Amino acid sequence: MNLISRRGLLGAGIAVGATAGLAACGQSAVTPTGAASATGDGGAAGYDGPAVTLAFWNGFTGGDGAYMKQLVDQFQAEHENIAVTVQTMQWGDYYTKLPTAVQSGNGPDVAVMHVDSVATNAARKVIQPLDDVATALELTEGDFAPVPWQAGLYKDVRYAIPLDVHPLGFFYNKTVMESAGLDPENPPMDHDSYMAALDALKSKGIQGHWASPFNFTGGLTCQSLVYQFGGSLFNDDATQAAWGDEGGVKALTWWQNLIKDGYSNPKVGQDADFIALQNGQTAFNWNGIWSINTLAEKKDLQWGVTTLPNIGGEKAAWAGSHQFVLPTQKSPDENKGQASRVFLNWISQQSLEWAKGGQIPARNSVRESEEFQELTHQAELAKQIDDLRFPPAVAGIGDAMLEFEKAVNEITLGMKDVATTLNAAADRANKILEANAKKYA
Repeated sequence: MNLISRRGLLGAGIAVGATAGLAACGQSAVTPTGAASATGDGGAAGYDGPAVTLAFWNGFTGGDGAYMKQLVDQFQAEHENIAVTVQTMQWGDYYTKLPTAVQSGNGPDVAVMHVDSVATNAARKVIQPLDDVATALELTEGDFAPVPWQAGLYKDVRYAIPLDVHPLGFFYNKTVMESAGLDPENPPMDHDSYMAALDALKSKGIQGHWASPFNFTGGLTCQSLVYQFGGSLFNDDATQAAWGDEGGVKALTWWQNLIKDGYSNPKVGQDADFIALQNGQTAFNWNGIWSINTLAEKKDLQWGVTTLPNIGGEKAAWAGSHQFVLPTQKSPDENKGQASRVFLNWISQQSLEWAKGGQIPARNSVRESEEFQELTHQAELAKQIDDLRFPPAVAGIGDAMLEFEKAVNEITLGMKDVATTLNAAADRANKILEANAKKYA
C-alpha cells in the first residue's frame, strides 16, 4: 500500500498520545446513561439464536483492511445466522464518532481500538467490560504476550482482547550500506557499531539516519530511546511525566546530535526519512512494522529489517496494539451480545492471517507457530516482543503525551536545549495529568 494510506491508517491512533484520535475522543466523549456491563459466557458456547446483523467499526483504511474483510467474509460463511456489516473510516473520524454514536444509542456492536485509547474509553463507559470473554475462554496472560494483555486492563477490569502488536523495527538500505563499505547482512546493533556505521556513511557523503521532528516516526523513535537509556515517560503510577529525567535527556541529546554531527538532514519533512530510505539517500530508518508491505512493493529495492539497535544500554521498542472492544449499548440485545462475543473470539483466533497485513499476533500459539515463522520479516520483529513499551493504562494519557511530541519537535527542528525543553514539557504534562485525574475520577 502507499505511504499516505498507511499513515492515514495509523497516525491518529497508535502514535502514542493519539495526536488526533485520542485527543478528539477525550474531548468529545460523553458517558452514556443506562449502560450495562458485559455478562455471559464470552461466546464460548457459540450462537444458535435467531439471525442477527452486527455492526463492526474499525479504521483499517489501508492495505490490511483487505485482510480484515477476508476474515469477516469467512466468518459469515461459517456462521449463517450472524451477518456482519463493516464500517471503515479514518481513525481520527472514528475516535470522534464512536463516543457520540454510543451516547445516542447508535454505536456499533463490535469495534477495534488502539491500546492507548482503551483506558479513556473505559473511563467514559464507551466500551463494556470483557472479563466474561476472558473467563469463558480460559484466556490468561500465559496465552498472550504480557504487554498487550496487560494493556487491556483498566482499574483491574478487562475492557479489551488483544489482536496484535505493531512495533518499531530497524529498516536498512543494503545498497547504501554497501556503498560505504558496510556489510549489508550485518546491520549495526549497538551504540558503538551504530556510530561507526554512521561515520562510514558520512565519509561517503551520506547522512545515514535522518532524524524526523514529527511524532511519526521521530516521536516513536524517541520514546524507544528514552527507555533504552534507562528512562521512562512517566513514573510508576503515571501521576508525573518522567521524560525530563536523566534517561530522557541522554536519549534526546543523542537524537539531537544526529543533526549536530552531520548524520542527519537538519530539516526532515513529514515522511521524508522513509522516502529517503527508499530513494537511497539514507541507510537507516526506525519505522513501524507496517512499512514491510510498502517496501515489499519496491521490487528493485534491496532492504532488510530487524529489531531495534540497542543504543542506550536497555533493550526497548515502542509498539502499538489493535484490541477488540465491545461498545456499550443503551438498550442491550442479548442475541447480539452473544453473537458479538462469538465474532470477537473467532477473529481473535485467526491472527495468523491477520499477520500477513503487517502485524505480529498477540496470541503466543500463533506467534510461535511454523506458519508465522514463514513470514520472515514479521517473525524477525516479533523477537522483541518482551522488550515492547506501551503507554500506561491511564484515562487521558494521550493528552499528556502531546507535550512530549511537542518537545521532540522543538528539540529536533528548533534545536532547542534538550533538558530545558523536556522539563518544560513535563511540567505542562503534569498539570494535564492532575486535571485528568479529577476529570476521570
